[in-house]
Amino acid sequence: MTSPTPSVPTSAPASAPQAPRVPLRAAVAALPAYVPGARLAPGSSAFKLSSNENPYPPPAAVVAAIVDAAADTNRYPDMYATDLTEALATDLGVDAAQVVVGNGSVAVLAHILSAVVDAGDEVVYPWRSFEAYPIAVAVAGGTSVRVPVTRDGRLDLPAMAAAISDRTRVVLVCTPNNPTGPVVHAGELDAFLASVPGDVLVVLDEAYLEFVRDPEAPDGLTVLAAHPNVVLLRTLSKAYGLAGLRVGYAVAEPALAAGIRAVSTPFGVSHVAQRAALAALSVKDELLERVEHLVARRERLVEGLRDQGWDLPETQANFVWFPLGGPTAELAVGASAAGLLVRPFAGEGIRVSVGEEEATEAFLRVAAGWR
Repeated sequence: MTSPTPSVPTSAPASAPQAPRVPLRAAVAALPAYVPGARLAPGSSAFKLSSNENPYPPPAAVVAAIVDAAADTNRYPDMYATDLTEALATDLGVDAAQVVVGNGSVAVLAHILSAVVDAGDEVVYPWRSFEAYPIAVAVAGGTSVRVPVTRDGRLDLPAMAAAISDRTRVVLVCTPNNPTGPVVHAGELDAFLASVPGDVLVVLDEAYLEFVRDPEAPDGLTVLAAHPNVVLLRTLSKAYGLAGLRVGYAVAEPALAAGIRAVSTPFGVSHVAQRAALAALSVKDELLERVEHLVARRERLVEGLRDQGWDLPETQANFVWFPLGGPTAELAVGASAAGLLVRPFAGEGIRVSVGEEEATEAFLRVAAGWR
């Protein structure tokens, strides 16, 4: 007599969903959300003034480089972006060993913090400032120390110096400050650096450097040469119009640059981005001429706002800041209804990028209504 064959279920019984058992790091679970600028809907005729982008399309040489590089997307890019690193070094007049390229300046900042910040180390920075700062610090395991900007949107460097403690490893100096716009002055930066311990890293975030026309602004490369604990953080997203390809870089003392490079994401800058950046550097004069047009447009915008009675922070970037407080969200919605996408910071204010000529005129009409 044979034993019956045991039946085999055709499908596993349904089980109740289980709660996740892998907890996130507390610092990650508490991260504030990075809020990007509003995007245009397909087919929209609105002007996008929410992300500080360069409104000009890429020059023909950059487009040609992108098209040509696209044929090699089956291959990994040069891991260290050697050609681009050397081209940037030549343009800056520094050694190539001092330059580290990354996937946008935000990624480069993350690598800088990874290289020097241990768990619990403090990072001092101004606030309100670039909203990626608290995220990058938390991800690196650091502790944020925020120092309020002044009433006119300027960095309070004496207060930032006073906030440095024995646990401080990094200080972030955003100049021009995003989103308020003012630049730090050379004299105040010199005094600040003289008070910072030599083992504390100072990051000069110069994302909007090319738009600065204040004669009192510091020369970052001169500052770097005099202070080995300084790192310059720059980008090709704004003045060079490569926001969609993400190319940023740091300039630092060679040993520090080597450490930043060691923790960088392998192959972090795509081949297309590297070739586009090289092409952009080859037509630098053309791109900086566009920047001159944007600076002139910024000055006309600021003059128009002053004529309306606005008293705003002195911007040296490609945006203006309205410290509007409570009505911020409502006014941003109204601007959107008028065909202008702006960047609200809830309960604080609105940042408006310098865009097309037509956008500038349209925004002046909207700003008059805000008064």
